[in-house]
Amino acid sequence: MSFLYVTENGAQVGIKDGYVEVRCKDEYVRKVPIETLESISIFGRSQMTTQCTVECLQKGIPVSYYSKAGSYFGRLESTGHIMVERQRKQDKLYESEFAFELGKKILFAKIKNQEVVLRRYARNKSEDVMEEIKMIEIFAHKLQVSSSVEQMMGYEGTAAKYYFKGLSKLVDEKFKFNGRSKRPPRDEFNSMLSLGYAILMNELYGKIQSKGLNPYFGFIHKDREKHPTLASDLIEEWRAVIVDSVVMSLVNGHEILLEHFYHDIDEPGYFLNKDGMKIFINKLEAKERTDTRYLTYIDYSVNFRRAIELQVGQLVKAIEAEDATIYEPVRIR
Repeated sequence: MSFLYVTENGAQVGIKDGYVEVRCKDEYVRKVPIETLESISIFGRSQMTTQCTVECLQKGIPVSYYSKAGSYFGRLESTGHIMVERQRKQDKLYESEFAFELGKKILFAKIKNQEVVLRRYARNKSEDVMEEIKMIEIFAHKLQVSSSVEQMMGYEGTAAKYYFKGLSKLVDEKFKFNGRSKRPPRDEFNSMLSLGYAILMNELYGKIQSKGLNPYFGFIHKDREKHPTLASDLIEEWRAVIVDSVVMSLVNGHEILLEHFYHDIDEPGYFLNKDGMKIFINKLEAKERTDTRYLTYIDYSVNFRRAIELQVGQLVKAIEAEDATIYEPVRIR
């Protein structure tokens, strides 16, 4: 399956002879067979023809819109995926023992994945991050014996602070990173984290909807207006595994440079320029297409994108059975 990213300002997305075509200044940029297309992501000021919009709606191909800098605006989607009874059952499990046990499993996996990422990147660095790893282990244990969602989220948040503190010691010295900052990202490293999380969150949103679940009915995160809390729940086990690993690889492998970012006084924060955006998206796509054997319930390799889809399917099984033990979060080694 294909994922189309449109990053050229002024581009027009249309359809002709079964192909989705991207044109910029009346010249072809790329074209993709619509039968192989899974989603379209449009960054900046580009347009889509009515004919292409209708075709995407009919075929259930979501179209997502982002600012030039990568802030997520929303998406165009059909309603053919909606399963009311499944969503009623999903909603019933909110603030239940199911939600608490599911949250504990997901957040524990997130913390352990962060620990593995730190250990991996510390191998070739002289900086010592053992103190941070020790604290992460302590709060992972505290999370496992926590007695409420609020307590659990507090331990996870503290572990995350130690994780990013350790990560900041392992980042190439040309890039400044002093901890997580979101809106706006205060440095180039945070800029890539924010963009990667936004893209991954939107991908999870689509997988959740395709299984008939409601992305806004979460189990761990508190309800927030206009925020897909279930996607926020499920992204946790993937953040370090996919996005953080991609950003560290780009920076420490010198695949992306400071010149690939811009800092706009009128729009506070650091953002990828056109060339940087292409480098980042290509790297993220390559990661998602990489095969893995981290899923415990299958005995064959799947790429990360397929693994995400299978995990959402496992969540459906857990919800239908009202049994959180069915869901096993991804743990890397």
